[in-house]
Order: sequence, then C-alpha cells, then structure tokens
Amino acid sequence: MTSGGFGFRAYTFFDTLLWIACLNMLWIVFTLLGGVVLGIGPSTTAAHILVRDKVQGNATPLMRRYAKEYFKNFAKGNALGVPVLVVAAALALNWGYFSAGWDLGSQVASAAILLAVLFAAGTLCYLFPMFARYELTLPQYFVMSSRFAMRHLAGTVILLFVTAAAVFACRSLPGLVPFFGVGAWLYLTGWLCDRFFAANDDAMAAKETDPAAAVVLASGDQATITAASPLTAPSTDKEISLV
Repeated sequence: MTSGGFGFRAYTFFDTLLWIACLNMLWIVFTLLGGVVLGIGPSTTAAHILVRDKVQGNATPLMRRYAKEYFKNFAKGNALGVPVLVVAAALALNWGYFSAGWDLGSQVASAAILLAVLFAAGTLCYLFPMFARYELTLPQYFVMSSRFAMRHLAGTVILLFVTAAAVFACRSLPGLVPFFGVGAWLYLTGWLCDRFFAANDDAMAAKETDPAAAVVLASGDQATITAASPLTAPSTDKEISLV
C-alpha cells in the first residue's frame, strides 16, 4: 500500500468520523427542537436523507441541508416516528409487566413480546432508509419495511446486530452518546440498507430482463414501488420487489 493510498484512506476515515459526529449533534439538537416526541421522527428522516447523500458520494452543506429536510418532512417524519414511539412504549410497558411474573402464562407472553421487539426493531432499521430512497404512501412504508425485514432475514440479522452493538457501546461508554451514539448507528444502518435496496433493485432488473435468472415470487407476494429520483443514476423510475 502506498503512502498516498494510506493517507487518502486515513483522511477519508477521519473525515467520515467528523461527519458522523456532526450528524449526531444535529440529530440531538433537532430532536430537542421538536420536543423529543415530535422531533425524533423528522430528525431521523432528515438524518437518513443526508446519510444516503453521503454514501452516494454527494457532498452537501450538512447544517443547511439537514434543516431543510427536517422542516420539509416534519409532518411525514412525525407520521412515521410517532407510531414507532407508541409501539415502543407499548412493548416496553408489556415487557415490564409480564417479565416480572414467574407463571407459565407470563413467561410465554414475555417470549412473544421479545419476538415482537425483534420484529419491530428490524422493521425500524429499514423504515427511515426506505423513506429516504423511495416514494410511497405513508402506510406503505410500514408495510414494505416489515415485509423487507421478513423476506431478507440475513440483512435484518446484520442490522439487529449493529443496533445491539450500538446500544452496548453507548451503555458501556456513555461519553460516546453526544458524539457518535446515534450518528454512528444512523450511518451504518443507512449504508447497509442502501446496499440491500440496491441489490434488490438489481435483482428486480434481472428478473425483468431474464425471468429465469431470478426467483419467481408466489402470486400476491410481489409489490412494486417507485424509487425517488436516484442521486447517481438517470432520473428514471425503478420497480423493485419488496416482500
């Protein structure tokens, strides 16, 4: 490896770390700006839009673009974020209630809630990155992200592992939270989802050009959605299959 190559990689690495730290602080500030409950959805939406810009190699002014996307998607971000908070609160309350019991019914209920938590967390990992990439109706984002989580289990397991690692790191080193706690999770999950969605787009394109080269889905399992204007490709509609 040449010194120039090493220097470029080192510069890229530290530049990305700085970008993540700035994203993390912006996420905290704009979440607080909305009073947390009404701020977390739009802030996460804006963050994932900027993450997709970043992974696509498009440099944009971070602060200005973040504020623009936050206010532009304030209503839609809350339409996505508030239901997530409600579900999270319901699962937490039920877990706290049933996990305290030692009878068989409580243990079965606790196991069911744990599975529901894993399913909800997997769906959440896809939800906002999907909003940043595709144009759907608001209910479809929940349906499609949950179907994608179930259909692409390997990717979902990776996302859940990243999420668990982020939670563990923040609990072990609370000092990371103001600088990298949420920002690193947003960046990694956004980067991974962008790869998963791109692979899915390619598989759909292969199916259209050569049906024998792709797995034929059962009737009723195919869903067609239109991609938002791609950042690095011609502005043509894409059809992908999310299950």
